[in-house]
Amino acid sequence: MKRALFTLLMALLGMMALAVDGKKVYTCRHINPHSPAIDGRGDDPCWEKVPWGGGFVQDDPCCGEAPTEATEFKVMYDDKNLYLLVRCHDGQAATIDRRISRRDEIDGDYLAVYIDSYHDRRTAFGFKVNAAGVKADVALSGDSNNPDPTWDPLWAAKAAVDAGGWTAEMAIPFSQLRFASGKAVFGLQVRRMLYRKQEISSWAHIPKQAPGFVSLFGELQGLEGIRAQHQVEIVPYAVAQETLAPREQGNPFADGSAARLIGGIDGKIGLTSDLTLDFTLNPDFGQVEADPSVVNLTAYETYFQEKRPFFTEGRSILDFQIMGGDGDFSRDNLFYSRRIGRAPRYSPDLQDDEFLAMPTATSILGAFKVTGKTRRGLSLGVMDNLTARERATIGFAGGSRLETVEPLANYFMLSAKQDLRQGQTTVGAMVTAVNRDIRDGALDFLHRSAYSGGLDLYHSWKSRRYYLWANAVFSLVQGSQEALQNTQTSAVHYFQRPDADYLNYDPGRTSMFGHGGTVTVGRSGGSPLRYSAGVTWRSPGLELNDMGYLSKADAIMTWGWAGYRISKPTWIFNSLNMNFNAWAGYDFGLEPIFAGGNVNFWGQLRNYWSLNAGINRQGNGLSLGSLRGGPALRSDGGWSTWFGVGSDSRRRFTAEASGYCFAAGNGTRGEWGGDLSLACRPGTGLVLTVAPGYSRYQNELLYVATPTAGVEDRYVMGHIVQDTFYVTLRLNFSITPDLSIQFYGQPFIANGRYDEFKRITDSRARLFQDRFHAYAPEEIAFDAAAEEYAVHEASGAGYSFANPDFNVLELRSNLVVRWEYRPGAALYLVWSQGRGTNTGRSEFDLGSGFRDLMNLPATHVFLLKFTYNFNL
Repeated sequence: MKRALFTLLMALLGMMALAVDGKKVYTCRHINPHSPAIDGRGDDPCWEKVPWGGGFVQDDPCCGEAPTEATEFKVMYDDKNLYLLVRCHDGQAATIDRRISRRDEIDGDYLAVYIDSYHDRRTAFGFKVNAAGVKADVALSGDSNNPDPTWDPLWAAKAAVDAGGWTAEMAIPFSQLRFASGKAVFGLQVRRMLYRKQEISSWAHIPKQAPGFVSLFGELQGLEGIRAQHQVEIVPYAVAQETLAPREQGNPFADGSAARLIGGIDGKIGLTSDLTLDFTLNPDFGQVEADPSVVNLTAYETYFQEKRPFFTEGRSILDFQIMGGDGDFSRDNLFYSRRIGRAPRYSPDLQDDEFLAMPTATSILGAFKVTGKTRRGLSLGVMDNLTARERATIGFAGGSRLETVEPLANYFMLSAKQDLRQGQTTVGAMVTAVNRDIRDGALDFLHRSAYSGGLDLYHSWKSRRYYLWANAVFSLVQGSQEALQNTQTSAVHYFQRPDADYLNYDPGRTSMFGHGGTVTVGRSGGSPLRYSAGVTWRSPGLELNDMGYLSKADAIMTWGWAGYRISKPTWIFNSLNMNFNAWAGYDFGLEPIFAGGNVNFWGQLRNYWSLNAGINRQGNGLSLGSLRGGPALRSDGGWSTWFGVGSDSRRRFTAEASGYCFAAGNGTRGEWGGDLSLACRPGTGLVLTVAPGYSRYQNELLYVATPTAGVEDRYVMGHIVQDTFYVTLRLNFSITPDLSIQFYGQPFIANGRYDEFKRITDSRARLFQDRFHAYAPEEIAFDAAAEEYAVHEASGAGYSFANPDFNVLELRSNLVVRWEYRPGAALYLVWSQGRGTNTGRSEFDLGSGFRDLMNLPATHVFLLKFTYNFNL
């Protein structure tokens, strides 16, 4: 009788896991005092008290169909943790792919549990584990499946494989989630990747054409009496570092070695059930991978990705992207964390007998951020950073002196976003402030203060299928006349352009205001056809580069995009995406400066290879920056095309290849190149990757110099041929999920040869040959001793410019051994190496280039870093 009643009760509980009002529901139970051991076996008696949830449906590739293998799960909780047991049935258990890797680099067969603990249908926390027990965790925002992998909570998971499939157990502390105390309902999603078939199935089915992700989760009910717990983690660290560098005769700062021992503290404190404080005192990022090498022939800044953990974690709430997509304007943002702790920007002038010891980065004395989301749907983010006054040491015979090269500075940011209509509408705002304590006249070229702000509106309707996204930003910078002169004449603005009568260059200005923004409308789901159209603008005075990133101002761009998605296997494809784009740009004088369009596609083939290709037409236009502050230069349009192909990622050996080419219609500009990536996985935890790349660029009219001695309005151009070759080497060896060895290295060679020098005479001429005067042989001569060209024009004008040829040789590498000896605490052993030079005038030759590179003196840094996590 008891068994019959128990069976009836479990059946009733199982019925509660069915759909309610179109959503799936699972009802969990409280267990006490006996909690399960997290060992991946799932054989603790307490698991028998809760029913299985199932009914998974394929999301990919055969959307809406039954999955190849069944998946079931159970959920229960106690006063401290939420527990999940997931059973992944598999009739071919011997083919389960158990790949060992570092945390957050999950691969192979895995499952993912997403919890919308706010139940706002926009944000969620994701917990993943694969069949080898490797964990990954992500944060989701904006009702999208664009994960932020930098979120690193403390939780436990184990997996075990048997003859019938594999099982995983999870224990997720309530302290790692955000919710209101008492009775709660969480959004819940469980997904499984069947790796050998590249098949994703979900408990709450999400069609590929759906306009959202989190909003389509099921519900986890039965949570009663749970209390929000305040997380407290204190992580002190200690670093011992030894640097071995080339000796320099007579230089007291280059004796061949330097050692240091430093320490600091990182921390995470749950201020309330909704808000978390992260802080760092005297942070160190010695284990972070080096930036890739690059040669930039433009006047615009190179964008580098942020890799420092404090700034990457929780970045979604600290982000204010002005425009989406992946075009030239897509990186513009009110917050670019690489501004904090950057290299000092002032370099003192030295006498012949002086030597310089220069800080390589500005020290961050301390930083904190408060992030979270309240139960009423208000997301908050506050960050403040204090950077040190940096001084360079100048040594000379008999003594030394100090010069300030970077002032004491504070970087502050406040961000807020309110959800309305269950997240279908959001209203947000952000403000940033940079203040510098400039006490040295040599630093007057920097802004004393810089402020920016923005307002953001997102509104969707008809079940989130259609949307309007609009934002507006502003900036205000203040400083000395020198600072504002530098800002006005910088590559971002070029107020001094002689043909821009709508611009006002004011050398007496001590402040500057600007604005920008974007308006977009479109369809984001519910149909294979998606589209958008919009306008974005940057006023000439917009300046964000004290705390944000702005590539260039003085631009208005309109665009239209349409995409068609085939989500079910069709013909030779598992899936196929096709895109159509068109755009046009103007300056703030409303003069057309660029226009173009492209057609492209990406598809996965039935054999799981991938293929993409596209063709682009760029029309004739005007380049506002090619003459570095001179008049706009006519730019001839042309055609470009690109392709990419990738092999089946499930295999032990994989390959990816891509290529591109561009040719101007009149043959005066061209570029082509390609990349190849070869990866080998000899064992479950070892991956070796070799990725060579090559490109060739040629331009008949590339900027060289603007001589000022004795002449005016001379813009010297040249013909360039640039060859670039590099090889990216990676080794990832995960001995266990907690012990790994990673190597990154990139030898890099870039060679540029200039000839056929000329000066601009009519920059806007329709015919190419009418835009310049080519120097006759008797007008120009090269001085090898001085490494410069001397020009004597027929008119009698004379001037010179430096030899622009370059031959850059660089090698950057990192080797990191990481052992997470307890949750949240790790030991790092790091070796980094750097060597490089620019040998100037040289022919491109790979053989001699690599020999010269390896013969260069190198700087080696050896580092031991120890962290310990006090989870209070």
